[in-house]
Amino acid sequence: MQRRDFITALGIAAAWPLAALAQTSSKGPTVAWVGTSQQLNASFIENFLRGMRERGYAEGHNLKMLYRFTDGYQERVPALTEEVIRLKPDVILAAAVIYAVAAKKLTSTIPIVSPALADAVHLGLIASDARPGGNVTGVNPYVAGLPSKQIDFAREIVPGVSKVGLLTNSKDPKAPAQAIEVEASARAAKIATVSADANRPDDLDGAVRYLSDERVDVVIVLQTSMLLANSRQIAMLALENRLPTVHGYREHVVAGGLVSYGVDLRWCYHRGAYFVDRILHGTAPGDLPIEFPTHLFLAVNLKTASALGIEMPPTLITRADEVIE
Repeated sequence: MQRRDFITALGIAAAWPLAALAQTSSKGPTVAWVGTSQQLNASFIENFLRGMRERGYAEGHNLKMLYRFTDGYQERVPALTEEVIRLKPDVILAAAVIYAVAAKKLTSTIPIVSPALADAVHLGLIASDARPGGNVTGVNPYVAGLPSKQIDFAREIVPGVSKVGLLTNSKDPKAPAQAIEVEASARAAKIATVSADANRPDDLDGAVRYLSDERVDVVIVLQTSMLLANSRQIAMLALENRLPTVHGYREHVVAGGLVSYGVDLRWCYHRGAYFVDRILHGTAPGDLPIEFPTHLFLAVNLKTASALGIEMPPTLITRADEVIE
């Protein structure tokens, strides 16, 4: 993505380019954003900054933002996190749980806020949802029972489905639990599952081709940062291999995936500003309870359905929060 395109997508004034913001001297606090890619994080940053503006912070004036991205390569996370901690920001904004895990290993004093803090108790990031303790807090975008719903959607868009493919990313800390739930839901519905693991963008082509060779009827794409960052590539590969896809995030469908059902990440990142503001006003992150989204978002891409020769059920289209034509 060209720098000017990113600035446009970000929706902020053209006078505030990202590179300049990383070097701007402001009198306010510093928030370090650690994420996967500029392109993926653009709308999330926009929603977070909108939430900060609603609380009286203006980037480049009384708020300094530092941005660091891995570009989808998870092996870059440790070094990038070390760099951020050396900069001593007032708050680390971990755009996904993988970055929260890395930051927590290196600091117990700098507050860490993640708007996508899945499986945090199991990962040892917090003591409990009600009283996190320590230096980590945020929004948990995972909703119990969602994997079974994704199996339901697979059955709805492909009646008679007998084999479901799972596109996994096992090195993401929140992925294994998802895979276990999807497989359990599939077994309960007497549907076979086949998994293909991709932990780098370079792995995606082979993983999708493997699922195609296994003749799966539908592919469920797990909710991880790397897979989300490469949503357009996944959509193109799925279309080339004539594979319908079910996702947990609408961004996949905007990029060309078929159906998504899950939390609206835009809300999660907007709400992340609440946690940062409270911390900047003196509240310890461990005293801020984890929050959960209350609305699930259904998106459908009719253009992709047409390209795949799939006639989407009218009831599904009627229920959708967003339909892409």
